[in-house]
Amino acid sequence: MKILVVNAGSSSLKYQLIDMADESVIASGGFEMIGQAGSFAKHNVGDDSKKVVEDYKDHNVALKALIAHLKESGVVKDEREISAIGHRVLHGGEDFDRSVLIDDEVIATLKKNIELGPLHMPANISCIELCREVFKGKPNVAVFDTSFHMTMPKKAYMYAIDYRDYENYKVRKYGFHGTSHKYVSQEAIKMLGAPEHSKVIVCHLGNGSSISAVKDGKSVDTSMGLTPLEGLMMGTRSGDIDPAAVQFLMKKKGMDIDEILTYLNKRCGFLGISGVASDSRKVTEAAANGNERAILTLEMTAYRIKKYIGSYIAALNGVDCIAFTGGIGEHSHETRGDILRDMEFLGIKLDEKVNESKDAFGKRCVISTPDSKVKVVVIPTNEELVIARETKELI
Repeated sequence: MKILVVNAGSSSLKYQLIDMADESVIASGGFEMIGQAGSFAKHNVGDDSKKVVEDYKDHNVALKALIAHLKESGVVKDEREISAIGHRVLHGGEDFDRSVLIDDEVIATLKKNIELGPLHMPANISCIELCREVFKGKPNVAVFDTSFHMTMPKKAYMYAIDYRDYENYKVRKYGFHGTSHKYVSQEAIKMLGAPEHSKVIVCHLGNGSSISAVKDGKSVDTSMGLTPLEGLMMGTRSGDIDPAAVQFLMKKKGMDIDEILTYLNKRCGFLGISGVASDSRKVTEAAANGNERAILTLEMTAYRIKKYIGSYIAALNGVDCIAFTGGIGEHSHETRGDILRDMEFLGIKLDEKVNESKDAFGKRCVISTPDSKVKVVVIPTNEELVIARETKELI
């Protein structure tokens, strides 16, 4: 059984073709800067890799180019060889608490929820509709970024607003990166010896970052909210901020609501504080060269993550394992070290040598000391595999 996993972002489209017999990746790649000048695709088949620069004006053009590439590369002779398509969908609202087979009714509900994720949902839906056309009769499955967090209790997901506004508009915390938090928490529980009861904190750190508190395999809290803007400081997102500060900035800068949201989503975070870049690697390099704003960026990042970890330890009444994943979580020993330093009083002891070693660079590794009461691990995430597994289960 071959399953095509499609992950459509606002201006990107990532994919993997997975053979579910052994869960091996047959082909992978992605399209970047869709709808912009200089758009390109990267395709990987076995040890072969190639880059194609073309005018991918929208997601439909990119998806058609993807299907053509799979045929041209000999990965599939015919699209009929693909058994099903699993789609990452940003937002399920309160309508979906698990993955679903896609039909007309599901698509209608997804369109209703576009207002909850206006940057990503149109791309998600257009790729689904095209796949239903191209892969006639093949099942399509929606796997939601939000569904893993639908186990949060009401006390965790509610905002302290007029309750009628929650009832009428479903304004609440939903959380994101659900497939990553699900995969990493499950793998962390295995590394603990698969106990019946467990308390795990997952730190998904990248250009977009979120933290989750997972009790007995279920999410009980997470840092992102109604949208991915809430929570941690990120590549270009501000994260938590006083709403009155937003109003103050709007008046001072003469911005309307759309402009201020673009500002908070695209011009803040690492980029806004450092003035260097949204890429943490460039910020870290600048900090090492003495750039004070870059140093402040790293200090703010670690401090905010540390505060979330502390609050989730309180919410869970303890913690058995802290897992790091995502581009930064898997590769930046500096960030992990800054976060976990001076947390010995909580039973967290970091093995600095292991943390800084090649064994902990993008690889599964235990980075806590043997006598640490809390196990600290690095676990590379695999969101596409989660989507493929859930697709296989449903079909």
